[in-house]
Amino acid sequence: MTIAALCFAAALIASPALTGCSSSSGGDDGYVTVNAGEPQNPLVPTNTNENMGGRVVDRLFAGLKYYDVDGKSFNELAQSIDSPDRKHYTITLKPDWTFTDGTPVTAKSFVDAWNYGALGTNGQLNNWVFSPIVGYTDVAADPPKAQTMSGLKVVDTRTFTVDLTQPSMDFELSLGFSPFYPMPEVAFKDMKAFGEHPVGNGPYELTSWDHNVEIKVKPNPGYHGGRPAKNKGLRFMMYQSFDTAYADLLAGNLDALDTVPTSALETYKKDLGDRAIDHPTAQNLHIGIQPNLAHFGGAEGVLRRKAVSMAINREQICANIFHGARLPALDFTASTLPGFRGDLPGAQWLKFNPDEAKKLWAQADAISPWSGSLQIAYNADGDHQAVIEAIANSVKNTLGIDTGGFPYPTFKNVRDEVTHRTINKAFRYGWQGDYPSMFEFLTSQYLSGSETNDIDYANPEVDRLINAALASATPDQAYGLLAQAQTLLLADMADIPVLEYSAAAARSDKVKAKVTWSGLFDFENIEKP
Repeated sequence: MTIAALCFAAALIASPALTGCSSSSGGDDGYVTVNAGEPQNPLVPTNTNENMGGRVVDRLFAGLKYYDVDGKSFNELAQSIDSPDRKHYTITLKPDWTFTDGTPVTAKSFVDAWNYGALGTNGQLNNWVFSPIVGYTDVAADPPKAQTMSGLKVVDTRTFTVDLTQPSMDFELSLGFSPFYPMPEVAFKDMKAFGEHPVGNGPYELTSWDHNVEIKVKPNPGYHGGRPAKNKGLRFMMYQSFDTAYADLLAGNLDALDTVPTSALETYKKDLGDRAIDHPTAQNLHIGIQPNLAHFGGAEGVLRRKAVSMAINREQICANIFHGARLPALDFTASTLPGFRGDLPGAQWLKFNPDEAKKLWAQADAISPWSGSLQIAYNADGDHQAVIEAIANSVKNTLGIDTGGFPYPTFKNVRDEVTHRTINKAFRYGWQGDYPSMFEFLTSQYLSGSETNDIDYANPEVDRLINAALASATPDQAYGLLAQAQTLLLADMADIPVLEYSAAAARSDKVKAKVTWSGLFDFENIEKP
C-alpha cells in the first residue's frame, strides 16, 4: 500500500497466502480470477498498508482522485480541488454519490474517515498520511489532546476545507491513496465488523470473503466514476506459492498472475508468447532491521548494516535468479519515479565490495564483538526463498558469519511480528507504490512517527528535508532536497535496499489485461469475452 503507494496502493510487497490446491476459473459466473493472498487486517482503508489487502480495498472504495494504468491522476469524487497556495484547500464533491448501503457520500464521510485514521488511539497503520494536516499532532498524541483535526472543516454536504501546516506539492496528488477514502456512518459503529464486510463506494462491492481461500467482488451498479468494471467480477484467489499459481495459469484456471515465480523467469516468455508481461514498476525489496536486534543499534548498527549491504552481490542475484526481472537498488525509492537520481552520494554502500564490507564489520566488532547468527525472515508463501538464500550466502561467504533465511508460513505471520516489534530478526520487506511520488516511499517508511516506519528510523534532519521538499516552489527544488534526505538515509543505512522490480507477469488466453505503473493489474479493465 504500503504502500500504494504510490499505490494506489499500497503498500508493502505482500505475497499470496494460504491455499494449497489450485482453483477453478469460476465456473459459469464469468468472474476474472487473479492471484492474491490473505490480507493482514480487516479491509479498513486507513489500516491497510500491504498490497494483498490494498488490491481489494481499491476495488471497493473510490476517493477524491484515481490513478490510471500509467499513474496519471484524475478526479473521481472530487468536482474540484482548489487551493491558492498549496496550503489551504477547498474540496467540492460531485453530486449523487452513494455507498453500497444506499447512504450518501458526503463531505462528512471524508472528514470522519480522516479523523478516525489520524486518531492515535485507533492505531491505524496509515496514520502518517494525515501528518501534514493542522491539528494532526494533537490527535495522534498518546493520549490524544483532541479527537478531531482542527485543519478539517465541513462547509456543507458536498464541501469541506483542509488546512495544512505548510504548503505541499504532494498533497493533491496523494488524494487517490486509500487512507483518504471516505467511509459510511455504519463503519464507526463497529470498525472491526465493518472491515470484515466493508461497505464502499467504488467500482466493485464485496460478494464474499472466504478467509485464506478467496475474496469475490462484483461490479457496483451505483458507481459512476472514471474506472467502471469491464468484467463481471473478480475472484482474488489465495495461493500457497507462485509456482502453484503459475501452474494454474498454464492450465487455464487462473486469468492473471502479477508475479511469475523465479523458477519460470528464464522460460515464461517462451512459454506464454504475447501473454507474458514485462513492465517496469515502482516496487522494491529491502532488508529491514529493527533497533532492538542485538548488535544493530547505534553506531555499531550503522557499521554492520553497511557491511551487510556491501556483502550482497546484487548484480549476480539479478542475473542468476531473476534473469533481468529485478535490478540492483540505487536508492530507497524506485527508478521509475519522477525525481529519481541514480548517483546519490553514499550509493557506493549499495555496491558489492567484499574488502570494504570486511573492514566495516571489523570496525563494528571493535565496538562490540559479534556473536550469534544473522537470520533473515521471509514469508514462505511469497517465492522469496531463492533470493533470501542468495543474499544470506553472499553475506556469509563475505563476512564469514552464520547467516541464513528464516521462513514464516505466510505473509501475515511475518507482518504481525514486524508490526508488533517481536520479529527479533532481520526481515525481507519492500514497498509498492500507492501513488506515483517519491514522497510516498520516503514519508511512509522513514519519517519519524509513521506507523509504517517498520524499522523505527528517526533522524530529525531527514524529517526536516522531507518537509522542506514538500514546501518547495518547484519539483526540481523538491527533488534536490529529497536527494539530500536520501544521502542521509544512506549514511545511516536506515535499512538495506537490495532490489527494485521490473514486473514479470502473465495472463491467460481468456482475458485482455495490463499491468499498471505500480506492478498490480489494471483490475477494472481486465476484459473476459
